Amino acid sequence: MHRSAPRLSRILACAAVPVMLVAVGCSSDSGSDGKKSAGSSASGTAGTKPSEPTVEPAKFSDLPDPCTSIGKKTIEDLVPDAKKKGGTAGGSSDLSVRSSCSWNGLDDQGVKGSQYRWMDVGFTRFDSDQSLGSGAKRATADYTKQVTKAKESEGAKKVAAEPAAGIGDEATLVTYGLSKTDEDFVYATVVARTGNVVVTLTYNGAGYAGAKTPSSSDIVKGARKAAKEAVAAVDEIADAETTPPAKSGSGDDAKGDGKDSAESGGKDTATGKGTTKPKSS
Repeated sequence: MHRSAPRLSRILACAAVPVMLVAVGCSSDSGSDGKKSAGSSASGTAGTKPSEPTVEPAKFSDLPDPCTSIGKKTIEDLVPDAKKKGGTAGGSSDLSVRSSCSWNGLDDQGVKGSQYRWMDVGFTRFDSDQSLGSGAKRATADYTKQVTKAKESEGAKKVAAEPAAGIGDEATLVTYGLSKTDEDFVYATVVARTGNVVVTLTYNGAGYAGAKTPSSSDIVKGARKAAKEAVAAVDEIADAETTPPAKSGSGDDAKGDGKDSAESGGKDTATGKGTTKPKSS
């Protein structure tokens, strides 16, 4: 009896050891899982990408009718005896993105010869796009492109460019001479930007059958007047507060190409088709 009691105590003590080890093991595993869970949660939070800033909405969502963007009186003064008083609209797949209109006329002065005049106005509008930038930014890039295009007109002589103050947000006047059909033409192109719209107006003239070549100052004065009216027409057709927000991933007809009216030799802004000229031109 005295030997059995100590032996029983040792057996019970040994049996208790695995139970304690199991308990310790469970406690250790639980702590490890807790750390992993906390780490995973922190990692998930750190991996979240910040949202991209939204581009500013475009100021204008439409364009004016190009053939009525310049007043009738101005057309009568700058293009005497215009073949079509209401102008000739250029083709466009979307008139809210790109539009143009041109006028030409020959004022017959009898034995004093004739005066020929041609004018074209073109509008190009750019939407705001999350991937491409704001409409104003895209229009600014096209504005620069059109100024360069005007200065590099084929056959142009004595090219000069200067800022045209008081027209839109920014504007440049480009002047040059051009000889064709044995006549000397005087050109003035005004490229202007207002908000997200680029306006390009080209005005030129020549004297036929012995008539005097028009002065550069007269051509420039006419081009500036018409360009101001065209820009004002854009400002009147939309209110910035009612313009819808920027589109995401959209593409419009004005994407990158910026083809408009800074074209020499009387080409239509949207189609590139030659404008009707007098037979002697």
